[in-house]
Amino acid sequence: METTAAILLRKRAFSDTSLIVSWCTESLGCIQTVAKGARRAKSPFAGKLDLFFEAEIQIARSRKSSLHTLTEVVLRNPFAGIRQSYLRTQTAAYFIELIEICTERDHHEPELFSLLRRAFGYLDANDPALRAVSHFETELARIAGVHDAKTFKSDPAFALGNLFGKLPLSRTPLLKTLVPRNNEKK
Repeated sequence: METTAAILLRKRAFSDTSLIVSWCTESLGCIQTVAKGARRAKSPFAGKLDLFFEAEIQIARSRKSSLHTLTEVVLRNPFAGIRQSYLRTQTAAYFIELIEICTERDHHEPELFSLLRRAFGYLDANDPALRAVSHFETELARIAGVHDAKTFKSDPAFALGNLFGKLPLSRTPLLKTLVPRNNEKK
């Protein structure tokens, strides 16, 4: 059994009673777990598995695949403020998509977890701005080793797109939504 801090990235049905849950963890990298019985009404996971939740999780590692078994979840921070506006939710979803494109399963990168935790903490208390999205992209590009703001003046999102072959499709609509909001504040 291994225990780590984690942020829930994605969940989907696995069977009539179970879920596959993707996590960005502090000590194990981005992993997938199966939450057996999570879809049952009286599941011990009830109310603890929702998007953007930060939790302390316990897993039993699989020896045969990259799908580990989730054994326990202790909710730490639901980041409830993210759900207060569509724009905050849209931005958090973009951050998750970007992380999923830029990371390999089970690759341990503690800076990545820290970046996501800080970004969600920001979105929990503030409406997003272009500057916040740009900062997240810059930091992710730095962690991936493809961008150094002091050396390169290029766009970090462009560097990430070149390295991984694509950027999330949600980026363009998000940036279009943020531009008018930022112009209104001037």
